[in-house]
Amino acid sequence: MTRAYYSTVLDHPLDTVWSLIRDFNNYPAYIEGVSESVIEDDRRGDEVGAVRRFCYLGNWVRQRLAGHSDQQHSLTYAGIEPLPFPPDLIPDTPQPTHYEGTMRLLPVVEGDRTFIEWSVKLDTAPGDADRWHTLFQSWIPDWTNSLVRTLARREADGR
Repeated sequence: MTRAYYSTVLDHPLDTVWSLIRDFNNYPAYIEGVSESVIEDDRRGDEVGAVRRFCYLGNWVRQRLAGHSDQQHSLTYAGIEPLPFPPDLIPDTPQPTHYEGTMRLLPVVEGDRTFIEWSVKLDTAPGDADRWHTLFQSWIPDWTNSLVRTLARREADGR
């Protein structure tokens, strides 16, 4: 088991950030590369147990909402199927991994900003942990920066 982690401060109020990410089905709104997302079985995007199926960079992924708290401004998701390592990134491709990610927001009083931490626990084959960790350590900041760009566009549009 390995854990990838990233945190930063966003120059937006906590309520603004949470209103964007709290709906599990809102992934395409703030993650570049996600072209489509559907919640299965007519569940709500804040209902623990809901399954989202989304297309990320042409690949379909299914995740279950494992935890959701409006009070703690956090959500946890778990991959339903093991995630395959992207092909052609490295020779000797690692085995697929099981994973669980958590996004948590905290208020930063100074400047009415938001502290975000995003972590992903990876249950990898023993020899694959370093390669998976390196990949997620690059992905999580990319996803967070995508969120930052979305928030900036919304602010510029007056939303």
